[in-house]
Amino acid sequence: MLLSLSINTDIHVRDKIPKYMANQKKKRTIIIGIGKQTIEDHLPALESSRNAQLIGIVDKEKSKLQHWSKKLNVPGYASISDAINATRPDFAIVVVPHDQYFDIIKKLVKSKIHILKEKPLALNYKEAVEIYKMTQRANVQLMVTLQRRFNPIFSTFQQLMHQIGKHFLVEAKYTIFVNDPSEGWRGHKSRAGGGCIIDMGYHLIDLLIWYFGLPNAIYAEFSSSARPKKRYDAEDTAVITFRYNKSGTYGSMILSRYIWPKTEYLKLIGSNGTVEVKRGSLTRTSKTGEVLEQLTREKSWTAAATQQIDYFCEMIDGKKKNIGSPKYHLQHMAFIEACYRSQKSKTLIDPYKILGKHA
Repeated sequence: MLLSLSINTDIHVRDKIPKYMANQKKKRTIIIGIGKQTIEDHLPALESSRNAQLIGIVDKEKSKLQHWSKKLNVPGYASISDAINATRPDFAIVVVPHDQYFDIIKKLVKSKIHILKEKPLALNYKEAVEIYKMTQRANVQLMVTLQRRFNPIFSTFQQLMHQIGKHFLVEAKYTIFVNDPSEGWRGHKSRAGGGCIIDMGYHLIDLLIWYFGLPNAIYAEFSSSARPKKRYDAEDTAVITFRYNKSGTYGSMILSRYIWPKTEYLKLIGSNGTVEVKRGSLTRTSKTGEVLEQLTREKSWTAAATQQIDYFCEMIDGKKKNIGSPKYHLQHMAFIEACYRSQKSKTLIDPYKILGKHA
């Protein structure tokens, strides 16, 4: 089955009425951070949303702010406090470098504004616990954005995984080529929290926890060696092995910001066959490799982003469960923390011991 969607990411002002005044029945949102992710995903998603409307944008870069404020026909603010006081939004979409999230979340929580934020949950596990506590105390909803949760390719995996017999091996890989992994804030652990594990690896970690739960044992090796003449400490390449004690399933994950070609997949091997999910396809094969089922979906990411925003709006109204809450994502942060502790100690780490009372 092939589902093809034509996505237009060029946003036009359709009339002279400001969008933030166009529909008072929709949830009012501001976007904090106008970067590539916002432009390619969140702005087109809001344009298509049935439940949310954009009423303002926030960015420190003046020229960028003026350009997008005019293009979107909404007010632009250099200050989060000014944006909150002027617009009083129902929620904020936050898309900034990892080291900026905590202070922004504190401001939004203090103003009782719900938060839809890009991954990861936090810079590290300790910060993640603080975010969990502050949102819980204030009764503010925070959800981490993971579009694969709203893509039928990835959700259908759970149906097919029960058709391949006893599971025993998981193989996962996510690689891209970045010419210089040391460049920008992503090259520095103090700003990014880590490298490929906490950044792009977060997507595979989420799939692993979604499909199988949190592993009981993790061992990781990683390095920052792709550009020997550059100085950076955020890992560019990592190999992670893991095990589930109850089922006996084990597996490995390869992550890299310096390996061509771009590759993303998660494969589950069972006694009667294999299920493999990729960015745009899902395939179940027999144990001899015969294709038994296949689902393909192209150009679906903006649709998934729209569904995510609409879901979040319904969640604020109590109609949906928060599937990306800080409590849930403490597992992801414990997995990541286990990787960094494992590499340092050269031992297997149990992430449940990191979670402790939050398990």
